[in-house]
Amino acid sequence: MSGNQNYINHVALVLDASSSMSHLNRKVVEVADQQIAYLARRSQELDQETRVTVYVFADKVECVIYDKDVLRMPSLKQMYRVGGMTALLAATLKSQRELAQTAQLYGDHSFLTFVLTDGQENASHRCSDAPSSDPRELVQAVSQLIATQQDNWTLAVLVPDQMGKREAMQCGFPKDNIAIWDATSTQGLEDAGEVIKQATEKFMVGRSQGIRGSRAVFSMGADTVNKDTIEAAGLTPVDPAEYQLIPVARDAEIREWVVESGNTYRTGCAFYQLSKSEKVQARKQIAVLEKKTDRVYTGPEARALLGLPDVEVRVKPDHNDDFTIFVQSTSVNRKLVPNTRLLLMG
Repeated sequence: MSGNQNYINHVALVLDASSSMSHLNRKVVEVADQQIAYLARRSQELDQETRVTVYVFADKVECVIYDKDVLRMPSLKQMYRVGGMTALLAATLKSQRELAQTAQLYGDHSFLTFVLTDGQENASHRCSDAPSSDPRELVQAVSQLIATQQDNWTLAVLVPDQMGKREAMQCGFPKDNIAIWDATSTQGLEDAGEVIKQATEKFMVGRSQGIRGSRAVFSMGADTVNKDTIEAAGLTPVDPAEYQLIPVARDAEIREWVVESGNTYRTGCAFYQLSKSEKVQARKQIAVLEKKTDRVYTGPEARALLGLPDVEVRVKPDHNDDFTIFVQSTSVNRKLVPNTRLLLMG
């Protein structure tokens, strides 16, 4: 195989079309179409070939598009029809087994599948696509399938609640490849689309660094930040004259500490160092500091770099040897943690 490998991504959407999805019928098509348009754009920008497969499932599982060039994809409008029960396990098995028959010659092939469901499995045992009519055997089959997939396979699922998450974990889905979405509203589905988009972005940027698959496609953390991902995300450092780093020596509120260090406090100018797991709102800016050089990167790219969706999300300060995450503070009384640093912009 020559050095200039052709990156080929096989991205599959496995969409729940059971009756309970009927209130989201139009939105599913819109979100899926947006996802495909985004994939097409990023494939061209990153020079990666992307092929899309779409399955819809209710009482039975149907492949409506198979391994089609993302630049030639039609809208899913004519293909997504709701009605019936939820053959979730059968859909997972059929999609992965059929995709596994795709030729992987000449190129660096990688498979990324998102299964989206709004409910619990309740129909696979009666589904002609399932390898067994025993629900326990089906769970085992999915678990076995996931355990034996090669390192260039990534299988992720979006479920409606904690119970769905537990069931997905029993089926062997890695916990960071399971996301919970709000299946009650169109906004919830839009947010789910955003989460899929960010996970795909992280996956595709990772591909350019030679990463073949992921067992933490939804994890939001500093572990995804390194020199290569910074360059790949097109990040340029902030001019050092534009910011200062102030050590935090004691318990203090953010405005008080900014003023005490001889600066003027303006809302949004101060970023605190992420020191514990916490929720970060969509509007909050993120800054990433390279420890060795004290270079700072900010803007929407820094958010994308960490795989953060544009929705409120819980972020862990996953230890990263090279980088520190800072989060914009919009309050005057945020408590600062001693022995951290404060980033002051502007």
